[in-house]
Amino acid sequence: MPKSSIDLAIILDVRSIGVDLFRANSPNVSTERVFGGLVIGQAMLAACRTVESRLPHSLHCYFIQAGDPHVPLTYRVERLRDGKSYSTRRVTATQHESAIFSMMASFHKGEKGVFEHQDRMPDVPGPEQFTMEELSKKPEYKDLPEIVRRYYEPDRPVELRPVEIGRYVGQKIEDGRLHMWMKASTKLPDNPLLHTCALAYASDLSLLDAVMGRYGRTLFDGRILSGSLDHAMWFHRPFRADDWLLYAKESPSAQSGRGLARGLIFKRDGALVASVAQEGSVRERC
Repeated sequence: MPKSSIDLAIILDVRSIGVDLFRANSPNVSTERVFGGLVIGQAMLAACRTVESRLPHSLHCYFIQAGDPHVPLTYRVERLRDGKSYSTRRVTATQHESAIFSMMASFHKGEKGVFEHQDRMPDVPGPEQFTMEELSKKPEYKDLPEIVRRYYEPDRPVELRPVEIGRYVGQKIEDGRLHMWMKASTKLPDNPLLHTCALAYASDLSLLDAVMGRYGRTLFDGRILSGSLDHAMWFHRPFRADDWLLYAKESPSAQSGRGLARGLIFKRDGALVASVAQEGSVRERC
């Protein structure tokens, strides 16, 4: 039976505890560490609370150390610049008085541009073709590890529908290109800032798994140790995070125990709404 969805707007919310100082919690205390996307989304929301009449257009962040899900996260925002067109904020997340995460975010008032182009959206069937009911009809489904089936259950803040299901049973993706449909599991308020923070949260979901695509392996493999090192994101065009979005991912390089993953996020009408890049530690257990 489907489980109730988790409201992404609630878990991203941060409360003010002082001037440009915010606090939030991790909703999942059963994990070993705080999900990186949660910290990105909460940090972005904290930054948004200090900017007026401008939307984020980019973020660049580093994961300094793993977060403890049992301890509240404190976000300190620094107002670095408020110019005619752009505003810049730095956000530091701390626990136990130590920094665990640092982010720079830039905001733009918006303007009419002369140049307009984008990459074309990959030709991928719609999300209706990748429900668990539809996937269960595929011959590979019976061989899916239980951890993979649980990961794609609907009781999570972002509903995920993987396209290349065969890779979870050893199929190699020669060009390393992976695709996943995603959207917030619950309806979000009509606030573009919140939708930006929600997509920042979702952008960290399985991005590093693109590193494994060429090898017929996944991050669900218990022999793999992985962790995000940094994360960058650019927001291009308006979108709603509670509508279906296609996350097209690839990994152009892996070496020295690190892997680079890139992603493009499209609306169903083909509009490119965001670009993502992340490097992470990807190792085999000894």
